[in-house]
Amino acid sequence: MQQHPPTRTAGSTANPLPLRAGRSRTRRIAGLAATVAAVVGLTTLTGPGVHAADNPYQRGPAPTDSSIEALRGPYAVSEISVSSLSVTGFGGGTIYYPTSTADGTFGAIAVSPGYTAYQSSIAWLGPRLASQGFVVFTIDTNTTLDQPASRGDQLLAALDYLTGRSAVRSRIDSSRLGVMGHSMGGGGTLEAAKKRSSLRAAVPLTPWNLDKTWPEVRTPTLVFGADGDTVAPVATHAKPLYNGLPSSLDRAYLELNNATHFTPNSSNTTIAKYSISWLKRFIDKDTRYEQFLCPLPRPSLTIEESRGNCPHTS
Repeated sequence: MQQHPPTRTAGSTANPLPLRAGRSRTRRIAGLAATVAAVVGLTTLTGPGVHAADNPYQRGPAPTDSSIEALRGPYAVSEISVSSLSVTGFGGGTIYYPTSTADGTFGAIAVSPGYTAYQSSIAWLGPRLASQGFVVFTIDTNTTLDQPASRGDQLLAALDYLTGRSAVRSRIDSSRLGVMGHSMGGGGTLEAAKKRSSLRAAVPLTPWNLDKTWPEVRTPTLVFGADGDTVAPVATHAKPLYNGLPSSLDRAYLELNNATHFTPNSSNTTIAKYSISWLKRFIDKDTRYEQFLCPLPRPSLTIEESRGNCPHTS
C-alpha cells in the first residue's frame, strides 16, 4: 500500500518532522550513492591493469617514457618451452605470456631470428614485450639458413600454433596478431604481412630481403635500420623496404644511431620503446601510445633519422 505523508491544512498541528527526516535520509542516500559511483569510476579509469570501457583491448596503466623504456612492464611474465617435435611448419620456440588473466585476453606476436641464428638471438624481446601485455613467441626456424619467404611462412605457422594448439591459446585474442623479426627474419615479417592482411602490426629489425616492393601489405609497419649496418645496409635494404610500402599505409622508419646489423640481438631501449608503442598502438588500438610515435622522434644520440606518416589513421 502506498503511504502518504500527513496532510496539513491551515492551522494544522501535524508534526512535519517525519517528512523532513525522510527527505534528509533520501538526500544522504543519494549523496552516498554518487560518492560510491565516483570512486568506482575513478578506480575503473586509473586502477592498474584495468582497461577503459571505450577500448576493450586497452591493457595496463597509462604509459610514460619511463614505463616503456623500463626493462619490465606492469605484468608478471611466465614462459613455456615448445619443442620442435611438437609443432609443424617451424622449429619450436619459447612462449612468454602475462601470468595474470584478470584483464582477459591479449594480443600475440611471433618473432623470428635472422640468418644462421637461433631464438636465443632475439630472446630478450620475449619477456620485455610480454610484460607490457602481449603473448610473445620467439621461434626457431626449420633451418638456420631459411630465406625470408620461408621465415614469413614460419611466423604465420607459429601464430596459428599459438592461437589453435598452444597451452596459452585461451589467453590470446586471435584477431589481434603481429610479427617481428631480425635480418632475414625482418624480411620475413614483410612476407608474412604480404600473405596475411589481417595482421595488425609488423616490426622488421634491420631487415634483409631482395624484394623491395610491397604494394600488397596492409599491415601497419615499423622498419628499424642501423646507420652502421654493413650486412644489410640501410641504403639497399631498410630504406627501400620502407619506401616500397604503400604511401597510404601507417608506416614508419627509424634508423638507429651508432648501431650495427646486430644491435637488435641485445637488449636495446630505443628498439623496445618504439616497438612497444607501435604494437600497442596497432594491435591494441591504444591511442595512449600515439604520443611516442607522433610527432616523429627527432635525431638524438640513439636515433639517426626517422620517417613516417603522422598522425596515424588505423
